[in-house]
Amino acid sequence: MTDIDRRHLLGALAVGGAAVATTVAARAAPVELKLTDMKKEAEVACLYHCDFGDDKRYDAMLRNINNHLSVYNFDPLGTKIVIVAHSVGIKYHLKSLAGTPWEKHPPIDPELEKRMKALSQYGVEVYLCKITFDRTKINLQLAKDEPYIKLVPSGVATVAALQSKGFAYLKVG
Repeated sequence: MTDIDRRHLLGALAVGGAAVATTVAARAAPVELKLTDMKKEAEVACLYHCDFGDDKRYDAMLRNINNHLSVYNFDPLGTKIVIVAHSVGIKYHLKSLAGTPWEKHPPIDPELEKRMKALSQYGVEVYLCKITFDRTKINLQLAKDEPYIKLVPSGVATVAALQSKGFAYLKVG
């Protein structure tokens, strides 16, 4: 099997696996990753640092990620993009803002969630900072039940760990 045939087969399996994963029953809380679990598995790997709560900035980040992926033909095997969210940046990945420090913020535009889900079909993942949940006393169950959302021990430690493993660093804004 040639490299191109293998990539097409693996790409089809990845898309099929994502479809199956979305039909699995809702989880209680996101999967937790250890810093040692994180690896650079694609030639192009980048982390987007999200510690902001401005919708226009979040919108710009999603647009930049889409543009980033488009240059690599949306190849989930050749590119890996991770959003590391901590502080107010986690609000985009919560089921509700009720009972959080951001409950008085305007509701999040549902279009942003649709775009994030679309990007996840190309392997984009979101790593949420567990320290933020602890510090703000937000129940982990409030994180959205999506297979692309994972919990990490610390957002800033994850940023450093991914950079040390060869991930490029980008921050929008």
